[in-house]
Amino acid sequence: MVTGAGAGIGRASAVALSQAGWQVYLLGRREAPLAETQALCVPGSARVVVADVSQPDQVQTAFARIRAEAGRLDLLFNNAGRGAPGVPLEELDLAVWRQVVDVNLNGMFYCLQAAFQLMKAQSPQGGRIINNGSISATAPRPNSIAYTATKHAVSGLTKAASLDGRKHGIAVGQIDVGNAATEMTERMAAGILQANGQLMEEPRMSVDDVARSVVYMASLPLSANVLFHTIMATNMPFVGRG
Repeated sequence: MVTGAGAGIGRASAVALSQAGWQVYLLGRREAPLAETQALCVPGSARVVVADVSQPDQVQTAFARIRAEAGRLDLLFNNAGRGAPGVPLEELDLAVWRQVVDVNLNGMFYCLQAAFQLMKAQSPQGGRIINNGSISATAPRPNSIAYTATKHAVSGLTKAASLDGRKHGIAVGQIDVGNAATEMTERMAAGILQANGQLMEEPRMSVDDVARSVVYMASLPLSANVLFHTIMATNMPFVGRG
């Protein structure tokens, strides 16, 4: 299953996984973008699942469908996420804060928990979960407290789940992405605020390069795990940021 499969990293990864031979469930809130992703996948390899990861009942229904149709889940790319307006933290609307937490943290946990429940119960037991974190978790951008805090929390989810998954054959890892060329990063081409207050255009990399990293992590045997994987645009100002 790939969550947030209707655009960006989720779409590119779902297509790449289908090309690598996986049967993929495409999960997202809107059917039309998911159908577009499905059309890009290998014919017959992808199914659409409309669900909002911030709603635990919808998540449970989605995973129950996988159990009923496929009998097991071998891989979850826990990718769905959202950003927030770049405003000073004292001006951030509390409703926006809650929305970001509901998707980036709560939604990540709901899917992680549902995957654990299915992977623990299936035979043979086990599977792999890849959480989509962010380099912003350790090197935040200005005016990004909601996104940064939730992505920092994702790293905690990954470590705790990796530990708890050992006895069940569940390998949990995380991919941290810097400046993939998606709709979320389009503003970087016009200049984005830096820690010194300047605006600077930042290099981006193809989202297909991120997808290849996801496929690599997914291809490992369960006896091996990439706990944290960072992929970034080579010339982006990450190392030394701030």
